[in-house]
Amino acid sequence: MIATDPGGFFAMLFAMTLAVYATRAGGFWLIGRVTIGRRLQRMLEALPGAVIAATVAPILLAGGITAWLAVAVAAATMIALRNDFAAVLAGVAVAALARGAGL
Repeated sequence: MIATDPGGFFAMLFAMTLAVYATRAGGFWLIGRVTIGRRLQRMLEALPGAVIAATVAPILLAGGITAWLAVAVAAATMIALRNDFAAVLAGVAVAALARGAGL
C-alpha cells in the first residue's frame, strides 16, 4: 500500500491514530461506569509493574549478559535514587559500554 500510493502512509497513520484514541477513550469511558472496589483498585495499581515485567522478560531471555547487566544496574539505580530518568540512563550506559567491550 505504501510503495504504490504515497498517501498510503498517511492513511495508515491516521487509521492507527484513530484506533489508539478509540482504545484510550473507550477505556476511560468504561472505567467511568464501573464501581472501583478494593480488589480492582489493587489490580490497577499493580498493572504498571506487570507491563514493565512483560516488556523486560523477553529482552532478558534474548539479550544475554549485556541485557542482564543493564537491567540490574537500572534496577539498582532506581532503588537507590528513585529517579526513572537516572535508571534508564544508567541502564543504557551500561548496555552501551558492555556492547562496546564485546559482551
